[in-house]
Amino acid sequence: MSLNVTLQTASSGLNAAQAALRAVSDNIANVNTPGYVRKAVDQQPLVVDGVGMGVRVQGVKRITDDYLQMASLTAASDSSRWAMVSQYLDNAQSLFGNPSSDTFFFNRLDAIYGAFATAADDPSSSLLRSQALSNVQDFLAEADRINVQLKELGGTIETKIIADIDRANSLLTQINQLNVEIGRAKLVNADASGSENIQSQLLDELSTLMNVRIIQRDSGGVTVRSNEGVLLAGDGVAAKLAYVRSDTTPGYITAQPSAGSAAQPIQIASGELRGLMDLRDVELPQLSDQMGEFLTRAADRINAAHNASVAYPAPNSLTGRNTGLDLPTAVSGFSGQTTIAVMGATGVLARRVDIDFTAGTMSANGGPAVAFTPATFLATLNGELSGQATVAFTNGTMSLTGNGTNTVAVDEGTSMKSGRAFSHFFGLNDLIRSNGFTNYDTGLTGTDAHGFTAGQQISLRLSSPEGLPLRDVAVTVPAGATMNDLLAALNNTTSGVGLYGSFSLDARGNLTFQGAPPTDAKLSVITDNTERGGAGGPSISQLFGLGGLERASRASRFRVDTTLDSDPTRLAFGRLDFSGGFTQPLIRPGDGRGALALSQAGDVPTGFQAAGSLGDVTMTVSRYASEFGGSIGRKAAAAETRKESAAAVMTEATARRQSVEGVNLDEELVNMTTYQQAFNASARVIQAAKDLYDVLLGMV
Repeated sequence: MSLNVTLQTASSGLNAAQAALRAVSDNIANVNTPGYVRKAVDQQPLVVDGVGMGVRVQGVKRITDDYLQMASLTAASDSSRWAMVSQYLDNAQSLFGNPSSDTFFFNRLDAIYGAFATAADDPSSSLLRSQALSNVQDFLAEADRINVQLKELGGTIETKIIADIDRANSLLTQINQLNVEIGRAKLVNADASGSENIQSQLLDELSTLMNVRIIQRDSGGVTVRSNEGVLLAGDGVAAKLAYVRSDTTPGYITAQPSAGSAAQPIQIASGELRGLMDLRDVELPQLSDQMGEFLTRAADRINAAHNASVAYPAPNSLTGRNTGLDLPTAVSGFSGQTTIAVMGATGVLARRVDIDFTAGTMSANGGPAVAFTPATFLATLNGELSGQATVAFTNGTMSLTGNGTNTVAVDEGTSMKSGRAFSHFFGLNDLIRSNGFTNYDTGLTGTDAHGFTAGQQISLRLSSPEGLPLRDVAVTVPAGATMNDLLAALNNTTSGVGLYGSFSLDARGNLTFQGAPPTDAKLSVITDNTERGGAGGPSISQLFGLGGLERASRASRFRVDTTLDSDPTRLAFGRLDFSGGFTQPLIRPGDGRGALALSQAGDVPTGFQAAGSLGDVTMTVSRYASEFGGSIGRKAAAAETRKESAAAVMTEATARRQSVEGVNLDEELVNMTTYQQAFNASARVIQAAKDLYDVLLGMV
């Protein structure tokens, strides 16, 4: 070997040892620096014409493990997702109060029943009547407060989503810019580990917001893509993310890969954004929907008992709720018998009309039966009342008014339609009123007229369970007049939802949508320009409760009847007694049977529509309250468990990643000793070569 080769070999070894010592020095200096990844010198043998010429420093590389990095990023995404869900579900749970306290929301229902039971012992007491009404008002006001705060919580979550999107856009821009710096350093074999460490920290933060796919670039840096492969950062591109939402449809995120290109929806499977969107579009709306269903049925059972009772003295008039139906459709489908009583000022029976819906006849004062049809019901009934009282039906609302000083009352008898008796169905003597549609048991059947004008449209959106839009459809009300015709239009595979699911009408007249596998699509209402019966009538979404916004608003619509609120003595605490015929009053002042029925309203089996965490069930209101209250706690507890599990996985994944990327002082000290010795050995070879040169030159 020539002296030149020896000198070059020793010199390259000296340079390599110096570079390695600098890397070890940086590692030791940054042992406690967050996000620092240890580095090492990449050395390669230097061979010229088949002859070893020492060692060549290819550059400085970070000691990483792609698998452990992705495992850590995935775990961080899951942990952030469930941390958000747990935090806000805990906030939602706190709105209902402490279950062990009397002020717990569901305990207020027991207070209502207890107050009515107390009033049943002394039905003439104005104080007890006022207290019972006050309990009802407190219950409804508390429900409204909770529902409003759930909506405000949704607004807070939406603000957080927008802030997270802005931060994600900033991170993607920085990641893309660092690719340029890393690539430039790699091109000249310079140390790019500083920029790579910063980029790694940005990726760690991005993964807490959303799940991404990371691909290492051959030229240095990374490419960031969504689950579907949409380019988010890298190759000189930083996509612009946007949050698309409305009050009526689920929100989703789009990515615009470059200026001028079309934005496309991307799937967010985990991360803080997934948790927030689940809360905004699934968890909180389900909670509000279940609250609305609970309030609807609780109010419905109280109203059922109140409609079956009568006040003392009886009122001059009864006005119902807006059924959203025309009278022939509303009357059609009733079975059993009911009685309308008209009384004089002293409470003595003046006129009695017995209606037999099963037979389709009416009889006044025990006289001959007169036939009627749904179309002639109003005229026939007014004829049988013979001027003692008048029945009217306007804009879906029935009213019954006694003429002069006459008073009126209804004995429900055995009448029934969709689980409600005659007066209850029309809401003639409701204790709790609503300023919108809350009960979607329309009673409509497939052969009933749908009542909407042909040509009107309802626009629907079908979305994936994650909220990504699948298809928007505008369904036109068909020329066919029946509900079966409307169902066919809604379920049409071309202009309706038939490719993704189907609508169906159950025995109570509820119109519901069920997504079909494999998409399991969810349905929301974009716009609804339909009106049943003409201008001012309810739309399809209002009448049947379609769309999350419509159903989630129900809990804020209830109030105590203003007439009863201003005069508690008009509470219906008694029952009609026809045993005295036309000579004795039908109502006794001390009758508390109606109040007793009100106190037992929570123990009547009731059909509940699917809402929140419960499907279609039949149980008492009191039992449902327990199930509902328990489900809120279970959801919050389950989210907390998922959070803790995800956090444990993230801790383990991070620890394993750190075991590879982190600095071990013992290992670095060994490396330092090794490279110092290598440096000294190379220096001694150089010194020996120098001595040989000196001897050689001396000989010359």
